Amino acid sequence: MSAWISMIDEADASADLTEAYDEARSPNGHLENVLKIHSHRPNIMRGHVRLYRSILHDEANTVPEWFQETVGAYVSMINGGSYSYANHWANARHLIGDDVRSDAIEAAFADREPQRVFEGAELAALQYAEKLTARPNEMIEADVDAMRAGGFDDGQILEINQVCCYFAYANRLLNGLGVSLGEAPVGFYT
Repeated sequence: MSAWISMIDEADASADLTEAYDEARSPNGHLENVLKIHSHRPNIMRGHVRLYRSILHDEANTVPEWFQETVGAYVSMINGGSYSYANHWANARHLIGDDVRSDAIEAAFADREPQRVFEGAELAALQYAEKLTARPNEMIEADVDAMRAGGFDDGQILEINQVCCYFAYANRLLNGLGVSLGEAPVGFYT
């Protein structure tokens, strides 16, 4: 079993669930457990898919995709969200395309010291992500101002905020229902 609640097998799916499964498939045809966990409520699955794609895979977003994935992986690491961390760090690593840099980032994240490998707006965004994830009640306007001073515009700041918020949601969904990767491939690009 890949979760603490049942997930309806595709062979046993109603017409509505089959349609939701088809909408939820990744471009490579996989149906990820993070979405399959919603099988008892296809309406919630559809909402999750729309939210996820609007935050991480919408062409209107201007924060580089590698950085969106990096922020998501960092939030997941802080939350102990091993499912999301495994998938989204694999995505970030693929998009970064440099194993030496990726290894340095991963080591810095493990030590919660992104300043070892980032600076400027990217560092401000990662510091924002860490604080919003670990101490949301301590957020102040200066946290946003630091990203703006680094060069992110308000739309990009919103994108970064939403990546943080999405992964807070996803990590709690997955950890709260014991969802594991099971036999699923890791990462969007596999």
